[in-house]
Amino acid sequence: MTPGLTFEGMRQMVGQEVGVSGWLTVDQGMIDQFAECTGDRQWIHVDVERTKRQSPFRAPIAHGYLTLSLITAFALEIGLLPENTQAAFNYGLDRVRFVAPVRVGSRVRMRSALVSMEDKGPGQYLVKTNNTIEIEGDERPALTAEALVMFYERRKKRQA
Repeated sequence: MTPGLTFEGMRQMVGQEVGVSGWLTVDQGMIDQFAECTGDRQWIHVDVERTKRQSPFRAPIAHGYLTLSLITAFALEIGLLPENTQAAFNYGLDRVRFVAPVRVGSRVRMRSALVSMEDKGPGQYLVKTNNTIEIEGDERPALTAEALVMFYERRKKRQA
């Protein structure tokens, strides 16, 4: 957690690890909800009995994009939202790699480092973080991704 993080403080953290989230269990209910929401009902994710027989993993695995989507929640948990933020928007991703499957029942967490912070205008900052989603007990991560977020700083109101 990064309590009391400011935009200036964030600038000082470039090149450093900013935090590690808590562990989250990826269960079948989460996988099924993601499948329903996205329409991606491929058997390797949702058919428990078939995966026991035919999958090389012998259990369902989470969608890669489900694992990728956890970055935002983990970033908020870590505290990557500076005080005085008016708005923050996903801007994109660079270099996403799905390294290892997340088997149902696995616990995952995110380790995040601040790569860069660019001024994009008055009170506007493009922030890049390098994020690794780790799987408990596995030496290989589930994924690595550089996430880009555009932050807008709350402007001070003018005195009349």
